[in-house]
Amino acid sequence: MRQRARPSDRAGGPEGDRPAGASAGGEPAPAAPGARGEDAGGRRVVPSPAEEPAAPVPSGAPAWTHLDAAGRAQMVDTSGKAVTVREAVARGRVRMAPTTLARLRAGDVPKGDVWAVARVAGILAAKETGRLIPLCHPLPLDAVAVDFRLTQDAVEIQATVRTAARTGVEMEALTAVAVAALTLVDMCKALDKGMVVEGIRLVRKTGGRSGDYWRAGEPPWEAVGEPVRPEATRAEGGGSR
Repeated sequence: MRQRARPSDRAGGPEGDRPAGASAGGEPAPAAPGARGEDAGGRRVVPSPAEEPAAPVPSGAPAWTHLDAAGRAQMVDTSGKAVTVREAVARGRVRMAPTTLARLRAGDVPKGDVWAVARVAGILAAKETGRLIPLCHPLPLDAVAVDFRLTQDAVEIQATVRTAARTGVEMEALTAVAVAALTLVDMCKALDKGMVVEGIRLVRKTGGRSGDYWRAGEPPWEAVGEPVRPEATRAEGGGSR
């Protein structure tokens, strides 16, 4: 009697003899979920940032000195650094409407002497930087100067800060510019609601272990716009009431 062929013979041998990845019908078996970066529905799975390896830190890259070994914020210990003369210059601007600038040029601002108030505000802000910026060191400042110049559509601001200390005064100069700019906005907001504070940046810093820094492309201060004329301050009569 002729023997009937077994199903395993017609399928090409026992199930254990199938090529790896082939189904019972000879078709490739579907990949297990996640085998090709896909979930059970075939959608691509993107690993979360926590699962991806951290990018290597470039050789010679500066360390984050405001973080300790556990990643917690800390105030940098500067006790081992030498006391040297340090200076920083920062700039920024307040962009405003031409009519507002015309009123400033004429000293015709309802709140009075805009320049004196903004200048004093910038100086006070530089002195208070250690209280405003959490990890800044309170420093004994030897000099703070805040100046203004007028362009076609903005008031340019420059602050220069100097000290003899163990750390620099870059933040003090930047803070002076920022607060002087905000004070200008406060003094002129009745005339112009569309003023914009912008471009606050460090222009120069000297002294300290990291050496000197000069921002490329910055023109000399005297070449920026025009100075605020003494008559624009209305020192005797103040602004219009």
